[in-house]
Amino acid sequence: MSKKNNKKKDSKFVKKIKQNMYRWHRTIGIITLIPVIFWTLSGLMHPFMAHFFKPEIAHDKLETTLIHPKQISLSIQDVLAKNNIKQFKNFRIVSFNNKTFYQVKNIIGDLLYFDASNGNELKNGDAIYAEWLSRYFLDDQKSSLKKSELITEFDHQYKYVNRYLPVYKITLDRPDTMEVYVETSSGKLATFNPASRQFFIWFFDVFHNWSFLDAISNNSIRIITMIFLLSIIGLSAISGIVIYGFLWKQFKKSDSAEPKNGIRKYHRQIGIWISVFTLTFAFSGAYHATTKWDPYTLDQMVYEPTFKTSDISLANNQLNLDWNRFQNQSIISFNDSIYYRCELKEQSKSKFKKPKFDSNSKWNKKETPKTEVFYINAATNKITPNLDLQYAEFLAYYFTDGAPKAPCCEMMSPEIPEESEISLENVKLLESKVITNFENREYGFVNKRLPVVKLAYDTPDKTTYFIETATSRLAAKINNSDIAEGYSFAILHKYLFMDWAGKNIRDLTMVLAALSILVVSILGLILFIRK
Repeated sequence: MSKKNNKKKDSKFVKKIKQNMYRWHRTIGIITLIPVIFWTLSGLMHPFMAHFFKPEIAHDKLETTLIHPKQISLSIQDVLAKNNIKQFKNFRIVSFNNKTFYQVKNIIGDLLYFDASNGNELKNGDAIYAEWLSRYFLDDQKSSLKKSELITEFDHQYKYVNRYLPVYKITLDRPDTMEVYVETSSGKLATFNPASRQFFIWFFDVFHNWSFLDAISNNSIRIITMIFLLSIIGLSAISGIVIYGFLWKQFKKSDSAEPKNGIRKYHRQIGIWISVFTLTFAFSGAYHATTKWDPYTLDQMVYEPTFKTSDISLANNQLNLDWNRFQNQSIISFNDSIYYRCELKEQSKSKFKKPKFDSNSKWNKKETPKTEVFYINAATNKITPNLDLQYAEFLAYYFTDGAPKAPCCEMMSPEIPEESEISLENVKLLESKVITNFENREYGFVNKRLPVVKLAYDTPDKTTYFIETATSRLAAKINNSDIAEGYSFAILHKYLFMDWAGKNIRDLTMVLAALSILVVSILGLILFIRK
């Protein structure tokens, strides 16, 4: 009798679990229905926009031109002295509107423009240059200027993924209402958005990134909410697999009294097939959300010492270099010396020998012509070979607080937590090379800046720095955890494992997976309403 009683108790217990599991599955499904609709619809727009509403622009980068010595008849010292500028951060040379200017960054960070032939300042020069850049990228010299705005913070239209700050947002009076974002300090195109893309960015930001939560709470609440709901979606998929997959025969017996219909059948069958997609989307999305806790600070990671005009004796237009290949120059402070950083057009392949630190890169005939970088001592007028690599190492050391406190870190808001860094002073450098093209697995297009120097160190987390020596900036810092999350998001969320079939097939697979998840959720809602 005791065995029979135990069996009855076990059957009642199993039946209770089954009943509760059904209830849990339905409840979880209803809770996550709205988030699933938000995420699937906004996710569908990404490949859809990429194929059918992909914006195009006449020029995506500023063509590098040679600068003749006659274009800079006055030295930077002459120009600074004429305008009574005793201190500055840096300078470079820009040409627009058929004139050549010194672009000088003063000690408060403003960009000033001085005619290199007579030293006269161009009033409102930065805004004028920004408009000129925008018209160049659009190849539009006719449309009137509708709006010019300086952007100093990322917002819902200009996301942190664009990297550059500050930038000018230029809007010309055109039918497509194109908005062009340019960084005047480098002459680079940050991004461009026609009306269709502006709507897409808003829709994706609101319904996929849930930016509307920032308006009523804060970033932490938004991330916690998203991770919680993504976890619930994962549990819903798992419970569905258990009910309709592994234990369906047992559940079917206890559920035989209920009327059968096509909706339940399709909900079960489609749900089983796409449950893996649901889990991969939910897991990779939640994992990706965990990386958004800390605020974006790369735009502040820049080394900008102050130079005194009186400390620079050697005129920049009297340097010992090949002026027939001259493209641009700036100034740096390194090892207690001041150097002119000069960029020259690369010599032909037959004559040019790659620097030792660039020996790992491959020659590609289709690549944009590269630039040779020379550092010339501003006191001795002598070239110091391979200094670009040494300067990159110094900057990596600098940004880890191994060197004196960086100005970028001193200016940080107190609420931004400092990362615990390992000093690079005694850490072995495993790899160093110059990267001139984006590499999907290591340094992708999302990082924006090129060329950069890659420095891989033998730290516990295998930290790798990517330094843009032209602007003395940290372009990216990656460790093992970043690589793991990156692979998770790329493979499980963006389906890069389908790249072998081509971008079209990969995007089609993503669209079908997202649509299937949406259909299953709606079928589940119909079943719930009928119940």
